[in-house]
Amino acid sequence: MFTIKSDHGLSEAGYDKIIEWARSILPKGNRLKENFYAAKYMMKPLGLGYQKIDMCPNFCMLYSLENAEMTECMTYVHSRYKPRTGREKTLVAYKKLRYFSITSRL
Repeated sequence: MFTIKSDHGLSEAGYDKIIEWARSILPKGNRLKENFYAAKYMMKPLGLGYQKIDMCPNFCMLYSLENAEMTECMTYVHSRYKPRTGREKTLVAYKKLRYFSITSRL
């Protein structure tokens, strides 16, 4: 179900509606989790996390390793973070890469 959710860009509410429908047609006593939160909580102990890495909006560089402290792209001189619009306390990157380590999955 997680694969279907990510492949089709389903929201959590959409996922929950599909699960609600699936549970209604399954026999009583089924073990299908009741919503996205419960399913995600069940998967957490597997240790299949990921690492978030900021990247340039033009996809030309990653802000990791020796570039982790940079605030502008080396190629296009584009800002790493979105401009603040009010009372925001944290900086928000334009784009993020989610790195899934293959070694922990094997």
